[in-house]
Amino acid sequence: MIEGNTPVSPALGAQALWLACVEQLAQEIPEQQFNTWIRPLAATVAEDLSRVTLQVANRFKLDWIRAQYAARISALLESLHGAPVTLELALTPREAPVRSTPTPRSVQEEVLEEMPDVAPAEPPPAQGPKTRLNPALTFATLVEGSANRMARAAAMHVAGSLGQLYNPLFIYGGVGLGKTHLVHAIGNQLLADKPQAKILYIHAEQFVSDVVKSYQRKTFDEFKQRYHSLDLLLIDDVQFFANKERTQEEFFNAFEALLARKSHIVLTSDTYPKGLADIHERLVSRFDSGLTVAIEPPELEMRVAILINKAAAENAVMPEEVAFFVAKNVRSNVRELEGALRKILAYSRFNQKDISIQLAREALKDLLSIQNRQIGVENIQKTVADFYKIKVADMYSKKRPASIARPRQIAMFLAKELTQKSLPEIGELFGGRDHTTVLHAVRKIAAERQTNTELNQQLHVLEQTLKG
Repeated sequence: MIEGNTPVSPALGAQALWLACVEQLAQEIPEQQFNTWIRPLAATVAEDLSRVTLQVANRFKLDWIRAQYAARISALLESLHGAPVTLELALTPREAPVRSTPTPRSVQEEVLEEMPDVAPAEPPPAQGPKTRLNPALTFATLVEGSANRMARAAAMHVAGSLGQLYNPLFIYGGVGLGKTHLVHAIGNQLLADKPQAKILYIHAEQFVSDVVKSYQRKTFDEFKQRYHSLDLLLIDDVQFFANKERTQEEFFNAFEALLARKSHIVLTSDTYPKGLADIHERLVSRFDSGLTVAIEPPELEMRVAILINKAAAENAVMPEEVAFFVAKNVRSNVRELEGALRKILAYSRFNQKDISIQLAREALKDLLSIQNRQIGVENIQKTVADFYKIKVADMYSKKRPASIARPRQIAMFLAKELTQKSLPEIGELFGGRDHTTVLHAVRKIAAERQTNTELNQQLHVLEQTLKG
């Protein structure tokens, strides 16, 4: 049961129930999965909201949605309506189930080992240029700040001088910081400048799936023709290649073929190249041979700008004071900011109230209570102390060896980033230190994480641990 949802009444329209459900699912499900399985669903909602019928394109998708998502969708619909809702799944009338060509068992067993945890991805659209680019994700719609300035500059350079410097361009950072937006922006810029360019955006899961299919169907010539003849390959989340030997081999071959023909490759990951686990060293060395840039969590002013811009894109007005309130409480990434914005807009729409700080507080009360409960200075001190294997008491002590002073500075930095405490309040909690000492620590760690990949990765781990 979801707490804090206002029941959707029939008076607001039957489709409002499904739209509210979709908005909630978008916050819970990874973007790639949401776009593949949830976004394409067509819903028919009974006027009294007692029944929702979802039309699915084919039998495979219907079975997958029933197994993976139906229970969650049913629970959401019931929570939003405040009464039982019957969920039905049905095939769209115009499509029949597709039968796959039988493949020898030995080949299937060998290839399917590549994807033990990967859901089959949706095939590309049947018509139009198969770039898979999202035309809404451009440099113009990307909010720039210190957190992404270097990555944005490198991306713009690649878009304007294909196959030259920064090849490959490797962009890394935590979930929801805008890596995907940047790679789409590169592709869209090149497409605008050179409409005939062969461009493909793809998630690493889809590449794995394409390798599997090419072995099953014995269509490797088509596979190579597709991937080895591109002008620009944009590939998201290459960490998904871990432990997939055959996929790594085929990607290495594609990588070498593209570089040989002066094509450009842009990759994203949740960690820097040498931090990738279970990826062949020769592939890691290729990833690291061009330019590696990080995207950091957005600073306060950037978060405010993102909220105001995203609201405007939804034809809504986000007052600046509300944007500051949300930005101060949602700090980790752009995706969480978007999720918070969707909640506020939905709450405003369903309750027919203007957006205000009080409304935002009500819409986000679950999120705010979780954050207040989980992240405090004491929790930060304990987490950092455990991570660096020092005593919690060392956080308050006057000891100054590097093995203690460094973790203490990192804890101060995280306390400023993740809590509402002022510099003097943080100093008091670190053994009565002056606020200038805290300010020095915050500035020092913030500057070092821009150039020190090891420190940056450690901070990412600590941030994710603290946020649960």
